[in-house]
Amino acid sequence: MGDFNEAVILDAIRREPQGLSRVELAAATGLSAQTVSNICRRLLDGGLARETGKKPSGNGKPRTLLQVNAEARYVVGAHLDPAVITYVVLDLLGRVVTHRRQPTPQVVDPDKTMAGIGASIHALLADSGVPRERILGLGIAAPGPVDIEAGLVVDPPELEGWGRVPLRDFLGTETGLPVLLDKDVIAAAIAERWAGVGANTGDFLFFYLGTGSGMGLVVGDTVLRGASGNAGEIGGLDAACTTRSMVDEAIRLGVLDPEWAPVSPRDAHRGLVELSRLADGDGTAGGIIDRWAVRVGRGVCAAATLVDSDVIVFGGPIWPYLSDRFLRIISPMVAESPFVRPAHATEVTGTSVGDDVGAVGAACLVLDHMLSVQPESLLLR
Repeated sequence: MGDFNEAVILDAIRREPQGLSRVELAAATGLSAQTVSNICRRLLDGGLARETGKKPSGNGKPRTLLQVNAEARYVVGAHLDPAVITYVVLDLLGRVVTHRRQPTPQVVDPDKTMAGIGASIHALLADSGVPRERILGLGIAAPGPVDIEAGLVVDPPELEGWGRVPLRDFLGTETGLPVLLDKDVIAAAIAERWAGVGANTGDFLFFYLGTGSGMGLVVGDTVLRGASGNAGEIGGLDAACTTRSMVDEAIRLGVLDPEWAPVSPRDAHRGLVELSRLADGDGTAGGIIDRWAVRVGRGVCAAATLVDSDVIVFGGPIWPYLSDRFLRIISPMVAESPFVRPAHATEVTGTSVGDDVGAVGAACLVLDHMLSVQPESLLLR
């Protein structure tokens, strides 16, 4: 219970950039003044919080404000997309300290790829200048399906040769850090919940667009993972959107020449970038993206209605190339939906986390696990 209450206080402070006083924390959390005082002292002594400034309180003594000490600890994240691998170091507020990205190797050799990821993480930490003892852990986001309990990447469609690859344990041994593995769409939703627009609502949908696509769902401030940790597959909604599908359609309609035919996810990514460049001046090219936007829009309308979302957020590696046309089409679809509109307005927006949302989400897995409120920790087992 003590750890839970400490997470409640830390989470409340984190969500208020200007800081909160002990009196405000007691009012916001429902904890007693003595409990709040004791927890704040532990957080200050441990360096996780700091006192900053004063706030007038009528005729009484000004109240001291507390903020999260963002530089007290750091986390590392790596996002394995079939086209590109992205790495970040974050502080406790989810702000990016340093990042890097590199193409995903096309050779089917998981052992060599994992060794390369390990080496890149060591180089990233060296570049960051962050003391090793301040690193809380490493989060890994990978395309599904994944086996969370065993720490395995299990035969993702676009990662040929990755049958049951022990990515979590390999990187734990390689880096010496505690490691968490999760599905990339779930990690992206956690990034948005921790450091993006999701920080202001407990009910939102994150639509991830990379080599593949999927949805991360947050309901009642809880990320939905499903029975096996693989929630978010969208084939049943007919809303799946992949770089390869769009590029294949562009070749079929003559927008792209046959030499653009993708052999690998990296090829498909390059083809999608070219398609988006052509879309501004070519009606056929623009029509391809627009039709995919309508398909995705129908899916997110259905999902947002089902879980009663306040916000629909889009992001992922290919989102910057699709954002203008997707938002122009999907926003009115949501606003005019007979199912979404009657209950409340639903905002449609792009991620505020940036292009590295998958890697940021991977790092946020660690922040979320160690520092967020976890109601299930109170259950008797």
